Amino acid sequence: MLTYIIIQLIFIYFKIARVHKKEEKLNLFWKMQHILVFIVALLTFAYAINHMGLYMLVLVSLFSFIIAGMLITAVQLGIFVDGKPLLGMHIVYKNTIYLVALIYFLCALLWIV
Repeated sequence: MLTYIIIQLIFIYFKIARVHKKEEKLNLFWKMQHILVFIVALLTFAYAINHMGLYMLVLVSLFSFIIAGMLITAVQLGIFVDGKPLLGMHIVYKNTIYLVALIYFLCALLWIV
């Protein structure tokens, strides 16, 4: 179950990263974040390949990819209250470090347990 959550969070992160690359200029901080999350993604998928069926992994990955795309698109389009944006991508960009920390913690927990 934890593997499914981590895969979903990884796809959400990489969708945010793709949108950030299109809108902003990448700096060293973002590049290091991308590399670190890529390493965690490799570790997570290595664990999933060893402990899950390949068809199940492909199915979970496909659904996670679609859900991540819809979530980020909804935030990009905007959630407005009284004509003011409630949540924008700049808030998401500022809080991605917490998402990275959560992904790292869950991946460590996955390999330890």
